[in-house]
Amino acid sequence: MSEEKSALKFESPGPGVWELETVHFTKPICRFSQAPMIEGFGEGFSESTAKYGVMLDRMEPAVVNDFIFMQPRPFGAPVGAKGPPPKLIFQILMRVVPKIRARIRTSREAFETKRWRSDLKDWDDVVRPASDKKHREIQAVDPKSLSDEKLIDHLQVCRDQCRDMIKQHHQFTITCALPVGDMLAHVQEWTKKPLGEVLQVMRGSSEISLGVAAKEMDALAAALRTDVAAKALLTSKGPPDTIVERLKTHEGVVGEAMRAYLDTVGFRTLGYDVSSKSAIEMPEMLVNAIATSVSDERARDTGSKDRVAKLRGEIPKEHQEEFDSLLAEARAINRLRDERGHYSDGWATGLARRALLEVGRRLKDKGTIDNAELTVDASFEELRDLLLGKEGPALDELKRRATYRATRTVNDADIPPSLGGAPSGPPPVEWLPEDGRRAQRAMSAFLGGLFTAPEKQRTTSTVNGLPVSPGVYEGTARLVEDEADFARLQQGDVLITRATSPYFNVVLPMLGAIVTDRGGQLCHAAIVSREYGIPGVVGTKDATKLVKDGARVRVDGSKGEVTVLE
Repeated sequence: MSEEKSALKFESPGPGVWELETVHFTKPICRFSQAPMIEGFGEGFSESTAKYGVMLDRMEPAVVNDFIFMQPRPFGAPVGAKGPPPKLIFQILMRVVPKIRARIRTSREAFETKRWRSDLKDWDDVVRPASDKKHREIQAVDPKSLSDEKLIDHLQVCRDQCRDMIKQHHQFTITCALPVGDMLAHVQEWTKKPLGEVLQVMRGSSEISLGVAAKEMDALAAALRTDVAAKALLTSKGPPDTIVERLKTHEGVVGEAMRAYLDTVGFRTLGYDVSSKSAIEMPEMLVNAIATSVSDERARDTGSKDRVAKLRGEIPKEHQEEFDSLLAEARAINRLRDERGHYSDGWATGLARRALLEVGRRLKDKGTIDNAELTVDASFEELRDLLLGKEGPALDELKRRATYRATRTVNDADIPPSLGGAPSGPPPVEWLPEDGRRAQRAMSAFLGGLFTAPEKQRTTSTVNGLPVSPGVYEGTARLVEDEADFARLQQGDVLITRATSPYFNVVLPMLGAIVTDRGGQLCHAAIVSREYGIPGVVGTKDATKLVKDGARVRVDGSKGEVTVLE
């Protein structure tokens, strides 16, 4: 691996500046997931920005040495532009180019009509039900029952569903970002308060962030509390997979509740690509999470009104009614942020993984590979050829890809933060015509909250980051570098990881606090720690290097500080 590191070259995938994606993909993306991600992301994102007249036209994705790089492309700018033109030229273009003028009109109309309301209704009434139906149709197919040829067809369906669901996810990106960013931009202008403090008024507005199966988990926990035999089984020392299976087949309410829970979470991965394990593959984690929910009836948040009233009181009186309206819109749309992942690509990825593992089982039986999970490191076309007995990547090549993916991260010193130069940022909002400024301010506030992290601050025993959820908690640090580590989580542990996905919330009932290397005030770790009311610190850059697994740590979610106690 050291030789491969020294030989690794990062060349720009095209003209212009490309920025390393560090919030969602902290490791190389596996080969099977690359094509669906590249095809679906760019198309969906650009449709979303066009609908709202945002001057950021698209985020162009590219894969370099299996890492994701992104290029922001302003509307109307030539491909590869490394920054805006001089102010005078920019403002002339804003006034005389018909397509740009139309784009700005669309932006104004989006705010006037509150277009996100109709998008949310469309999501609830049409889009989500349709994708749920398709997912359940795919889930109802048992890959083990298919011939090799039919399995290839099924894998193609899963691959196409991944692409379509990634596109669907990002068709709603601006829908959920703009109202939240708009509220944040206005409140910060009025109060000058830190973003993290303002965001506390969003707590309680995204039930899905408590878990895609929060209701099913609550029902299962309630059933187990009243069934002595089932509860004894849950806390027994038997093999976790046996416990899961016996709870699933238990008579009465417990069995029904367990089946409903597994049907919802079982085939969803804990990460963004098919290399991440599905919940059903980690029975020990499931047993620990269920046992924690049975023993810990965590109270739902009741302080939302107090937080809103406190912030409202610090806003100038002439803006308080406007604040009420902005906050109502932001809170109403906020659930879509995580819903579009849970009900789109989060589900599709897990179903694709199930099919891939069946392909892997058959290739292993044929002697082509020695580990079924190596299939995630091959493209669809390569797997098709291998399963049909045609020429494909050799076993050594698949192992090389898997080792590289497992051992490299965005934290490695030789991974460049950008290619093709340094990012220049958008033009000053004052350069835009009045009708285009509100959307620009909103997007700047939102993207700043998603990606902005503090400068590196570390001593031998402390590391600082962004304070995203207040409170102080002391507990055992559990370093989670991949899904296999989830099995070691115990009730009250402090999760230390590079970044989280929204699908991590299967384990949230167990956690006492969350700490991440990456992310900003609007990343998923920040959202879920606020919703659960546990201390959270994100964007530390170095927590996974400083904190050793099993160490005793103090997490101060108010100061954004993590201290190793012993």
